[in-house]
Amino acid sequence: MKLGPQLIRVIDRLAGIPLCAFLTLFERTKAVFRPRSAEAPRRIVFIKLIEMGAGVLAYPAFAEAERMVGRKNMYILVLDENRIIFDVLDCFPPENIITIDGSTLGSFATGLWRAIRRVRREQVDTAVDLEGLTRSSAIITWLTGARNRAGYHNFTCEGPYRGRLFTRELNYTFEHHVSEMFLALVHALRSPANQTPMLKERIPRPDAALPEFTPGEGEVNRVRELLAEKAGHEVSGKIVVLNTKCTDLLPVRRWPIDRYVELGKRMLKEFSGITIVITGPEREVDLAREIAADIGPEERVFSIAGRTSMRELLTLYCISDLVVSSDSGPCHFASLTTIRSVCLFGPETPLLYGPLGGRARVITANLACSPCMSILNHRLSPCTDNRCMQEISVDEVLEAVAESLGTLP
Repeated sequence: MKLGPQLIRVIDRLAGIPLCAFLTLFERTKAVFRPRSAEAPRRIVFIKLIEMGAGVLAYPAFAEAERMVGRKNMYILVLDENRIIFDVLDCFPPENIITIDGSTLGSFATGLWRAIRRVRREQVDTAVDLEGLTRSSAIITWLTGARNRAGYHNFTCEGPYRGRLFTRELNYTFEHHVSEMFLALVHALRSPANQTPMLKERIPRPDAALPEFTPGEGEVNRVRELLAEKAGHEVSGKIVVLNTKCTDLLPVRRWPIDRYVELGKRMLKEFSGITIVITGPEREVDLAREIAADIGPEERVFSIAGRTSMRELLTLYCISDLVVSSDSGPCHFASLTTIRSVCLFGPETPLLYGPLGGRARVITANLACSPCMSILNHRLSPCTDNRCMQEISVDEVLEAVAESLGTLP
């Protein structure tokens, strides 16, 4: 059985609630005989199975943990398909990135069992849940056997019930950027465990500069050869990347495809000598090719959807000038390179999830109904008419594109 977003939500609700209740009862019984640990962390494991973009936002937290216990004592649990971003961030020794095959329910269960055994074998004493308010991540954090466990708790607020499985419970607020909330989880590890709720200190502004991805000469040559192959000539001048997300797994955050087409046509008209490159995963190959054909001539507009690995995508950003994307991983991947970006937000708020790094221009319509997706509803919005994205006009995006291209040296 394929493990998709909807199945994950169903399992998290139907199995997660009774499991969290049972484990909470067990944990309270155990606490009578074994008080909470007051020891400083020695080995830390992070639980961040999904969302590579959020992995980038967690970088300041990883940097703080490294200062606390050292790089060799840091581990992370992640799905196979999302490992690459943590290799790029280079916060963890490669052997400490513990992957789980999430392609099917059976493979996930088997992979999780092996991952938990590995963490326990390494005698990891501290676990940090970076998955927000999902029940499954709280259970996984508890299963690691770590005596120190940091995560978010609802306290008296409405929200998903997930028991009392953490030794350091933080109040999740929507007043701080996600990178700050991740950082607060790590700071809580060295704060008194009896604080309720945590964290009773100022959340520090993340001061860790994001690592800059530097491709090898061979990687740059391969990407330039791919562009030349698609264009029919060596590509020079400014390059604008469009991440159209035409088959987004969360369609409510998608900017209308006809807007990308209009934007592309107007960019070709107003900016001489630019090349437009459309990117996307394998499942978007046909639609991306159609979008490119609708925008303009093949020598100036083409798709390389399905043709790039993560490292090749980052390499493309390194040799390009601008990426335009709706709210998704590429907005955050771009912050690991020198490229500028224009990021379109609607059902989620940039106040919490905006890219780091200072080179992103964020556009949002700020409708009264936004944001309608959050960790409180497992990013399951009831919306069937994403006006928050439709209200973002081509004129508005084009102006941001012009300003971004105009500020380039």
